[in-house]
Amino acid sequence: MKFESLAISGLVKITPKRIGDDRGYFSETFRADAFSANVGDVTFVQHNHSRSVPVGTVRGLHFQLSPAGQGKLVRCLRGAILDVAVDLRRSSPTFGRHVALELRGDDGVQLWIPEGFAHGFCTLEPDSEIAYLVTSYYSPEHDRGLRWNDPALGIEWPVKEGAAVLSPKDMRQPLLAELGTLFV
Repeated sequence: MKFESLAISGLVKITPKRIGDDRGYFSETFRADAFSANVGDVTFVQHNHSRSVPVGTVRGLHFQLSPAGQGKLVRCLRGAILDVAVDLRRSSPTFGRHVALELRGDDGVQLWIPEGFAHGFCTLEPDSEIAYLVTSYYSPEHDRGLRWNDPALGIEWPVKEGAAVLSPKDMRQPLLAELGTLFV
């Protein structure tokens, strides 16, 4: 497994090794000892799976407030997504900046997103499926969001505003300037 720190502290790209032959391949997608040595000690408590049918589906940007803040280990099982993490840690020198990484079902690359980040993605292929492990249970009272196309974020989404497929909830999320201090 290869661990690469990204441009924003805390975000890590993880590329599992695949052992293949004419039948397909085998891959370890998580090892607690390797994760602990390269990222830190975490305990995953919930495994989520989503499927998005149309290309241009945007889910996010989502996060949970403390004490239910979530770290996420995200991977694409099928299809492809542009996965985005936005730094919401007010004391961070990269507050408001983001990292975007393409995750594909055919390469197994994963993205570790610690607590203090908003997370979202846009599908690049039809019928994209995403699985992610989280460090806290879903908590509706701590669930929050950030507008996916906030100009202050400068995210270059692969879909334009009028063509994005969004939930009603994600259409109404606030701008970064409206959030206040969430994570220190």
